[in-house]
Amino acid sequence: MTSSNSISSATDPLSYRDAGVDIDAGDRLVDRIKPLAKRTMRPEVLTGIGGFGALFEVSKKYRNPVLVSGTDGVGTKLKLAFQLNRHDTVGIDLVAMSVNDILVQGAEPLFFLDYFACGKLNVTTAASVIGGIAHGCELAGCALIGGETAEMPSMYPEGEYDLAGFAVGAVEKDRIIDGKAIRPGDRILGLASSGAHSNGYSLIRAILARNRTDLSEQLDGKPLADLIMAPTRIYVRAVLELIRQIPVKGLAHITGGGLVENVPRILPEQTMAVLYRSTWDMPPLFPWLQQQGNVAAHEMTRVFNCGIGMVAVVAPEHADAALNCLRAAGETAWPIGEIKPRLADQAATVVE
Repeated sequence: MTSSNSISSATDPLSYRDAGVDIDAGDRLVDRIKPLAKRTMRPEVLTGIGGFGALFEVSKKYRNPVLVSGTDGVGTKLKLAFQLNRHDTVGIDLVAMSVNDILVQGAEPLFFLDYFACGKLNVTTAASVIGGIAHGCELAGCALIGGETAEMPSMYPEGEYDLAGFAVGAVEKDRIIDGKAIRPGDRILGLASSGAHSNGYSLIRAILARNRTDLSEQLDGKPLADLIMAPTRIYVRAVLELIRQIPVKGLAHITGGGLVENVPRILPEQTMAVLYRSTWDMPPLFPWLQQQGNVAAHEMTRVFNCGIGMVAVVAPEHADAALNCLRAAGETAWPIGEIKPRLADQAATVVE
């Protein structure tokens, strides 16, 4: 004998909702997203949210445009977002990781698409995440032109989700920044980060877990949770202004691989970057992580940005003007090093 609460028989009708997918919730989310996306629109957007594909017309201001694309995620920083029930800033992280990447080649971000995947759609949580994405797009000056929300039962633990983002920008072909003009004697400028951005969080989480850290503890007058979850800084407006005013030879976004592995990505052979650690202010989060995890100094610089989220290389005669431009645009920036000749047995980046 079976009870009335038993599993439905093979002849009972099934719906998509019975299988774990709530189409109505998805529709409600789209309704919540549309006004958020509308705030990010640019004149070049022909069709946006809601269609099968979004249309974007390349502006006539470009003579010979080259499209530059980038994609990224937020990584295990999301695990802390789940733990803390903080979902309003990880969308900013998502946008930042892609737009900052395409920015280093001189590209103006034009539009952005997101992919939000979960096991069961919570409209409030998803709307909070996508609200952060829209805010990030506003900061970057690009349009949130489309995306995908995927509800996939049993694919993700309850209350968790994953994010991916895709940015497309444009740069004049003769204005592409590729680092080829970098020479010994050039100056390296560092733009301050807002914290760990979206890299090194597997190590951060390991340090927190081993020490059973209470994230409500104060560090430098702020809860640790606030410092650790600070969203990635978006450098687009300041760096585009810098490019307009100064001949920038190279730009590097300091992401996974930290300072020592990202700066060499833009250096010509037989050159090296020498960074002087005393020249910039390191946020208190990084010394705290180093002490709590007993992390070696070299490991810190190859995992974390250590307070420098973006690097610019300019000729020495342009260094002061470049710093003034960045600071006028609201960035904290320092002269942090120089380009030197590199011998075969030398590292491409040295932090002294």
